[in-house]
Amino acid sequence: MPSSLYSAPQLEALLVLEDGRSFRGVSFGAQGETFGEAVFATGMSGYQETLTDPSYHRQVVIATAPHIGNTGWNDEDDESDRIWVAGYVVRDLSRVRSNWRSNRSLDEELRSQGVVGIAEVDTRAITRHLRDHGAMRVGISTTELDADKLLERVLASPQMAGANLVDDVTVADAEVVPAVGERRLTVAAIDLGIKDMTPTRMAERGIEVHVLPASTAIDQLRSLNPDGVFFSNGPGDPAAADRAVALLTEVLDANLPFFGICFGNQIFGRALGLGTYKMKFGHRGINQPVKDLTTGKVEITAHNHGFAVEAPLGVPIPTRWGEARVSHVDLNDDVVEGLELRSPDGVLLGFSVQYHPEAAAGPHDAAYLFDRFVEMMAGRRTAGSRQEGDA
Repeated sequence: MPSSLYSAPQLEALLVLEDGRSFRGVSFGAQGETFGEAVFATGMSGYQETLTDPSYHRQVVIATAPHIGNTGWNDEDDESDRIWVAGYVVRDLSRVRSNWRSNRSLDEELRSQGVVGIAEVDTRAITRHLRDHGAMRVGISTTELDADKLLERVLASPQMAGANLVDDVTVADAEVVPAVGERRLTVAAIDLGIKDMTPTRMAERGIEVHVLPASTAIDQLRSLNPDGVFFSNGPGDPAAADRAVALLTEVLDANLPFFGICFGNQIFGRALGLGTYKMKFGHRGINQPVKDLTTGKVEITAHNHGFAVEAPLGVPIPTRWGEARVSHVDLNDDVVEGLELRSPDGVLLGFSVQYHPEAAAGPHDAAYLFDRFVEMMAGRRTAGSRQEGDA
């Protein structure tokens, strides 16, 4: 049965941006007050995957699609065990849910998880403001409707730059995602805020995935005798994630094949000696055009990042392991979207992308990257077996 938008009379809500601009709307989800970094996501669909993506921890997401909630909420599409966004902002919240997979409404799920939302605001105006002035802190409240007073609390809330949030989202203990069918390879996946679909995509390719806490030491990782190492997406400022950079440096020293996604790409960049920077308003959505400089192909990709790697395009980058280079670039703004590292004799040692090839939510254009990871690990295993035979 369709569920109504509100289970109680409509309650006024107030949204105030860091620079003082304010919007009044209607409360949905939980009542109360929340603060975070205001960012906009451009996907026309996939809001459930967005809301449960740990990379959105401490961010208030503004949906640019005007109509949100019509597919409700189901129990299959979550990308983690909870909603991570600090708040949700929409123009028109659907008054009914009509998808056959829906178990409850978006409003009900936000309410049950204590997530504050605001509807009936001009999300186009908010998005244009963020594009002009950059991502900034924001507050949403149903309890404080004085804009000046709420602004004071917004300005007292923490900024995203310099925030180390990995420990908030990583698993407490190791978890294993078994391979589908015959186990061909084993991967140690460092959880910096991993999405459930990522180990699923690997398992579909015969990989047994060991999802490990971000605090994992190199000796613990090597005890698994993995064929490769993966660093996941995650929230926060990569410049503050020194522990992850140190671990990846040891992984590269151990000559273990590496693949990284999103935050993992930024950590790879830092391990290679490159810098990172905070983007003006970031990339978030499922429609970003990226060119793979290895193949020359252009793919439409899913993004969620407010930081990026600072690296020269088309110029070799010398490192102690070999030569690195930019492998992918965003065609909208030339932001670095991928890196690769090769040994002096041309062997691929590791690669990463800034976007989300697991396609949850998003297009499937970049699924080949998981196959590239399999080929790299299988090739290195074959080479190692051949060397042992020669010995």
